[in-house]
Amino acid sequence: MTLELGLLGAYLTAADATAAQAVALEEAGYGAVWLAASPAADLLPAERLLDATSRIVVGTSVINVWQADAETVAESYHRITDKHPDRLLLGIGAGHREHDAGYTSPVAKITTYLDTLTTAGVPADRLLLAALGPKMLRLAADRAAGTVTLQVTPEHTRRAREILGPDKLVVPGHGVLLDTDTERARATGRAGVRPMLGIANYANNLRRIGYTDQDLTDPFSDRLIDALVLHGDAAAIAAGVRVELTAGASHVGLHAMGEDPVGILRAVAEAVRDQQVLRT
Repeated sequence: MTLELGLLGAYLTAADATAAQAVALEEAGYGAVWLAASPAADLLPAERLLDATSRIVVGTSVINVWQADAETVAESYHRITDKHPDRLLLGIGAGHREHDAGYTSPVAKITTYLDTLTTAGVPADRLLLAALGPKMLRLAADRAAGTVTLQVTPEHTRRAREILGPDKLVVPGHGVLLDTDTERARATGRAGVRPMLGIANYANNLRRIGYTDQDLTDPFSDRLIDALVLHGDAAAIAAGVRVELTAGASHVGLHAMGEDPVGILRAVAEAVRDQQVLRT
């Protein structure tokens, strides 16, 4: 059975996500909750949110293959899907050289990890890869349901769709910020993405899709920040979502930046519906 993701997903930090947030997002029309910050192999945060809700899909974005034992992940997947079939997606990723001891070839590591999950009975159509470069995108096309990514732009989405073809999932993630003061919003966006732009995998991918060293030198160019963090009023953010969908996204994950993340996400979902983007 195909998972019904809808067009909008919401990012929550795995360690802090609450059942109340998941219920509120489900009521607001979100199709998925994406658990950020390397969820542990036991997948307990995902299970907790699924137990509290009735429809919404929960995905990991992403399980770090250097930190989470693949056999334990597979056991957790089966434990949870026995209770909640067709509502769990496993996004997995190869981490980053800057943070993961023993980091070597990401494609080789992911391939071995996928082999273990497959042997343990985790179906390929419940797996997504955090794929930035062409090699990982081709692996996602061959071995998974598609790709889930952060710190990307519509140009990367377009390229991912070309490699994965028409039937795979392409799930980009964006920061969203309800603030109509452009300079203030950019300052907040810069602070939010600064740690990630210091990671070679993200920076190299942005260079690959057309950004320059000048764009990527702190304090970063306005055009880069505007592409990574959707900001303005809810209608402007909804328009940014539409650009991603037009570029080939199946579904867009939104990470609310602000003091009331669920309120922000609720406002954006309403604006998307008003623009007749959200499927009914």
